[in-house]
Amino acid sequence: MKLWHASYVIASCLLVILACSIYFNESASLDQTSLANEQEPSRRAADKQGSTHAQTDVIVVGAGISGLSAALELGRSGADVTIVDMASVFGGHAVMSQGGISIVNTPTQVAFGIQDSPDLAYRDFIRWGEDADPDWVRYYVDHSKHDIYDWLTEMGIEFSSVETAPGNSVDRFHQPRGRGVGLVTPIYRECLELENIHFIWNTQAKQLLTQDKRVVGVVGSNLRTGQESKMQASAVILATGGFQSNLDMVREFWPAEFRFPDRILTGSGTNSVGHGHKLAQSVGGDLTKMDHQWNYFTGIPDPRYPDSGRGVSAANMYGIIVNSEGRRFANLLNWAKEVMPPLLRQEEATLWFVFDEASKPRFVISGSDWADFDHVEQVIFQNPKLMKSADTIEELAEKSGLPAEGLVRTIRRYNQMVENGEDNDFARFTLEDVKRRHMSPKIATPPFYAMQAFPLTRKSMGGVAIDLQCRVLDKQKRPIAGLYAVGELTGLAGINGKAALEGTFLGPCIMTGRVAGRTVLARTSIVPKDSTSNANHCIDCHNVGELLAQPRPGYWHFGKVHQVARERSMDCRHCHGELAPYDPDEHRTSEQALAATCVQCHVAQE
Repeated sequence: MKLWHASYVIASCLLVILACSIYFNESASLDQTSLANEQEPSRRAADKQGSTHAQTDVIVVGAGISGLSAALELGRSGADVTIVDMASVFGGHAVMSQGGISIVNTPTQVAFGIQDSPDLAYRDFIRWGEDADPDWVRYYVDHSKHDIYDWLTEMGIEFSSVETAPGNSVDRFHQPRGRGVGLVTPIYRECLELENIHFIWNTQAKQLLTQDKRVVGVVGSNLRTGQESKMQASAVILATGGFQSNLDMVREFWPAEFRFPDRILTGSGTNSVGHGHKLAQSVGGDLTKMDHQWNYFTGIPDPRYPDSGRGVSAANMYGIIVNSEGRRFANLLNWAKEVMPPLLRQEEATLWFVFDEASKPRFVISGSDWADFDHVEQVIFQNPKLMKSADTIEELAEKSGLPAEGLVRTIRRYNQMVENGEDNDFARFTLEDVKRRHMSPKIATPPFYAMQAFPLTRKSMGGVAIDLQCRVLDKQKRPIAGLYAVGELTGLAGINGKAALEGTFLGPCIMTGRVAGRTVLARTSIVPKDSTSNANHCIDCHNVGELLAQPRPGYWHFGKVHQVARERSMDCRHCHGELAPYDPDEHRTSEQALAATCVQCHVAQE
C-alpha cells in the first residue's frame, strides 16, 4: 500500500472510530433507556419515564435534530418537555448525514480568510432557490451566526473546515468534526442533562388531541407492545421529518414537468414517511409546495440492504458523468440543480460516474457511517454489481454496457479540454480552476472505474405550512392554536425554494426548532421552572490544566491521555459518559466503560 494512501486510511479509521466511540460510549443514558423499553425499568428510568408523561408542558414529536433543538430551547427555560419518537435511538436521519451546515459570517470563515455577509448570502439563497421564502431567508441569513454557530460551539462542537458548495458566492459550508454524529450527539447529550426533558422511545404519535379548537396533546402507540396512551400538554411541536422514504407520496407530489423515473431509490430517513403531514392535516393544517423535492442523481443500491429499494448517495466529483450513450450531458459540479432536470428528461433516467485510479481517493459516500475508506473499498469497489473496473476505456465500456466508441470519444474530448484549460461543453472549469483547485484532472490513469447511479429520494423542501413563528397554518393561513411544526416537516421553512444550497437542511432544522421553542414560551401559559442542569462542569472540581502542569510520578498515563483530550478539545464525557448526568450518590468512574475508549488513541493497524 502506498504511504499516502496508508496515511489516508489511518486518518479515516481514526475519524470513524472516534465517531463510533462518541456515538456508543457517550450515550450510556440512551442505551439504558433502550434497555428499559425491553426489560423492567430501573428506579431512575421509572422516575423519568413514568406518570410525568400524562401531563407535560410541551410534547415534541420526533427526536431528530429539529426536535432536539426545540426541546433544548424549552428545557433550558424550565419547561417540562416530553419527546416522543418512533425509534429507540436519537438523531433521526441527521445523525447519519454528512453533517455540514451553511452558516453566514462566522469566526471560522474569518479564520480561513473568507469574507461573507448576510446580504451576500441572501442574494445567493434567493437566486439559487428560485422560489425561496424571502422572509424566512432573511431571518436565516441574519440569525444563523448567533442561533446556529454560537449555539453549537458553546456545546463544544467544532467545525474542521469551511467548504465550497454550488451556488454560493463564498465558501460557507461548515463541516463539523465527526460528521452527523459529531453534530447531533452534543445536542442530545445536553437534553439528557436536563431533568425536565423526558424521552419516550418506540412510540408513534397516532393522533392529535384537541379541545375547543386547540391542540392539547397526542395519542401515542408503543410500536413494540401496541399499547396506547394519552399525553396532554399546553403545546405540541411536530418534528417528524419529511416524506421522501414514502414512494407513494413522492410520486403523488412529483414535479409535473418531469416524468417519474422507472427506477428510483429511497435515500431519506427510515421514518421519513409523512406521519407528521397526516397529523397536521387531521386538524386542518395545510400543505404547501409539496412538489419542491430535492432528490439526488447519485443513488446506488445500498449493499447493506439488498433488494430493499434503499440507496446511498455515492459520487466522485473529480470524474465525469455520462448517460446511457456514453456522453456527458450536464455540469457535474453544479450538483442536482443542473444534473437532475436533463437526467429526468432522458428516456432512461440513469447515469454512470467515470473516473480513474488517480482520483479514486476522491470517491465519497454521504453519511457518518462511511468514513472508513477500507470499508468503502471492500463493500463498493470490490462489488462488481456496483463498480466496474478495467485497464482500458474500451473494456470498461463493455463491462458497463455502454457503447465503447461513444465513451472513448467522450473521454478523449474531455481530456483534451482539460489540457486546453476550458470546458467548452458545460463550462465546468477554466484553466485557473485546473491549476489552482485541481477540480478536473484528466481521466488517464488505469485502472478506470464506472459506477451506475439512479435518482435517489433525499429531502422534502415543501411540507406543512407555517408562519415565521413556526405555528402551523390552515388553508386560510390562520394559525392552529397549540400546534407548531419544525424542520424538514415544514420543507425547511421554504428557505431553499426549488433548489438547495448544500448545508441548508440541518441549519434550518436547528433554527426552526429554536424559533418554535421561543414561540411556545412566549404564547402559552407555561410557567417556567428552575431547570436542573447537570452540564459538563467537571472543571469546577477537577482542574485538569493544573494537574497536568504538575510533575507527578506514577501519573504518566493520566497525563498522556488528558493531554491528548485537551489537544482535541474533547468534552470530559467523551471518556467518562457514565458520570453524566451528575449524581453525587453514583459519581464513580467505570473501568468497564473506560476500557471501551482506548481505541480513541490506539488503532490496531500496522
